[in-house]
Amino acid sequence: MTARLVSIQVGHPRRVEGDQPWVTAFFKSPVVGPVQLDVPNLQGDSQADLEVHGGPDKAVCVYSTDHVAAWCSELGLARCEPGAFGENFSVAGQTETAVCIGDVYEVGTAVVQVSQPRGPCWKLGRRWNRPDFPRLVLSTGRTGWYLRVVGPGSVCAGDSLQLVDRPYPEWTIQRANDVAYAPADERDAMAVRALAACPALSVAWREWLAG
Repeated sequence: MTARLVSIQVGHPRRVEGDQPWVTAFFKSPVVGPVQLDVPNLQGDSQADLEVHGGPDKAVCVYSTDHVAAWCSELGLARCEPGAFGENFSVAGQTETAVCIGDVYEVGTAVVQVSQPRGPCWKLGRRWNRPDFPRLVLSTGRTGWYLRVVGPGSVCAGDSLQLVDRPYPEWTIQRANDVAYAPADERDAMAVRALAACPALSVAWREWLAG
């Protein structure tokens, strides 16, 4: 099955009112028609907390629509449409078991590369009023992943993602998650060092694993 870009979402930080107001760019809106994808991010998109979000290695956040039915069934989530996980690209036909660190894809006229798994933060739990949601995402391995932009171009919902290079087939997103998030008493130090040495892995993850 060819992977397909189901929907594209962008958004800017905004203040969400409530008992504990917060600022987030989690809530994104679908783009109709082509949108320009450059090295920093998609046109019309930005991040609230630049210490942990954004940057060249995290230009695009990707989540698989293949997971949506399971989440809706398991957690009773409502309105679980594309973008519900704060992602920029909602894709079908790809999951963490098949996507690898360093994969290069052509999508539209752009070229992108997989840089790291997504590390779900507290805002995902806040969005769904489920503080345990980040932990559940990690335990299931349904994390999503990030892309860096190798070649800027135009992308549009409906575009296919064509794999053009897979330099590190041993490092699926699932395996990277398993290695990085293993309990301390089960951590494989050799595997951690091997993952940290992967040249296509994001700078942030290499430093985190090495530290």
